[in-house]
Amino acid sequence: MKAIILAAGRGKRLKDFTEDKPKCLNRIGGRTIFDRQITVLRSCGIDEIIVVTGYRAEMLKKPGVKTIFNPKWHNSNMVVSLLSAEKEFGEPAIVSYSDIVYEKSAIRGLVEEKEEAVVAYDLDWEALWRARFTDPLEDAESFKIGSDRRIKEIGRKANSLFDIQGQYMGLMRFSPLAFSWILEITRKETPDCLNRMDMTTLLQTTIQGGYPVYGMPVKGGWCEIDTARDLKLAERLCAENKLGITVG
Repeated sequence: MKAIILAAGRGKRLKDFTEDKPKCLNRIGGRTIFDRQITVLRSCGIDEIIVVTGYRAEMLKKPGVKTIFNPKWHNSNMVVSLLSAEKEFGEPAIVSYSDIVYEKSAIRGLVEEKEEAVVAYDLDWEALWRARFTDPLEDAESFKIGSDRRIKEIGRKANSLFDIQGQYMGLMRFSPLAFSWILEITRKETPDCLNRMDMTTLLQTTIQGGYPVYGMPVKGGWCEIDTARDLKLAERLCAENKLGITVG
């Protein structure tokens, strides 16, 4: 098992907090988001870690961590960053956004999964989104899943809380077969469409193509860092020991 961390973007919504560094180098509880991810991954037995870089790439070089530069980072989205690591698709891999903090149980759960494509989602998302936004529907996306754990819909505009059975975390696992599905799908896209494609669009396209994408539920213990408000919230959650990021 290896991990691919997608860290090419700058994170403009954090404004001054990314003026001189990638957003994953912002600190929560005295440690960078990046260091916390690596510590959690290694504590779960994942020693092969690949980081897809772009903005301020030189700052993400770390002993024991392989970096792959996405030269299109400034005008492409997350899917292009993932495809930059195509040479790593021959083995199962955890794929993680670089701007999330998560606990060990989420990684352990993904490591133990047997399905080809598995996406972690938060059942307790609403409390987190209400702390992040005045209106949770301002940012939350649709997520519908069947009793067989197969995801039916993900990443669309949610018109009601009833459209959301959980919330996508930016944390998933793909097998080599699932990676081959991704390559098949993305090779049909024009360069412009591919540059604009985000991860939930890729997942929805995979589902619509008939490929099985499964969901793995978690209950809290994580946070996404998109804005200065998120940083403050994560600091508070960390101080209250609600992020589950202590490794030991």
